[in-house]
Amino acid sequence: MRAAILAAACLAGAACTPAGSDPAAPAAGDAVINPVVHFEIPVTDIDRAVAFYEAVFAVKLERREVDGYAMAFFPRADGRPGASGALAQGDVYKPTKDGAILYFDVPDIDAVVARAEARGGAVLYPKKDIGAAGFVAEIADSEGNRIAVSEAAE
Repeated sequence: MRAAILAAACLAGAACTPAGSDPAAPAAGDAVINPVVHFEIPVTDIDRAVAFYEAVFAVKLERREVDGYAMAFFPRADGRPGASGALAQGDVYKPTKDGAILYFDVPDIDAVVARAEARGGAVLYPKKDIGAAGFVAEIADSEGNRIAVSEAAE
């Protein structure tokens, strides 16, 4: 799970480019932005997935239909760091443990993992102390997706 540790280090603000590479950093004075602005988590049962994510992350998702697809949007805080996204159900959305892993910033990783397990999720990568960056863990959601949770160090 070297990728989990590297991603968590990136979340903590560590350099995230290989040594000797040219990350094409912005010129002095240019604004640095987070390149990801939206994500969609594939689901097969929108009702089950909404119940899981609302219980695990203690948020209220907003359901909408977009281009014929059932979606449930996470809260969005404009002007704040990070991205927001939605759960999405439809023919092009296939849950998987393979592929990109989304990291959710949480205040209490132990509580989130416990709520995930109580809602049918499974621990895929147990909580790991990653030093100054805090803690990470990976879980399977109600749909079989691999997601990660990250708690900042105190």
